[in-house]
Amino acid sequence: MIDISDGLSSEIHHLCKKSGLGCSLYEEKIPFDFQTKKMAEEMNINPLVAALNGGEDYELLFTVSLADYDKIKNDPDFTIIGHMTEAAEGVNLITTGGSAIPLEAQGWVHGKGE
Repeated sequence: MIDISDGLSSEIHHLCKKSGLGCSLYEEKIPFDFQTKKMAEEMNINPLVAALNGGEDYELLFTVSLADYDKIKNDPDFTIIGHMTEAAEGVNLITTGGSAIPLEAQGWVHGKGE
């Protein structure tokens, strides 16, 4: 479990590295706050790019074993946005069209610009 204060793409890479796994995140599953989405669009920023690379969200990102999936899948307090894969598959964003795009860690990097 990790907070996504440094951006979703950065934090999923941390989880994958620590677990020795890859991940598939599904574009259509990533939640957007209405006001954030509206502001991104007003600033001509793709809301998906903002969600993946922005920070200061202070939401928690975590994994559960497949055996525990049924326990949380219908809980309204959790949003399932993807699943872990073999490390060799990498860390990918699965687009709404079904394409797998390697996900770059572009969130905040501690120690730079501080």
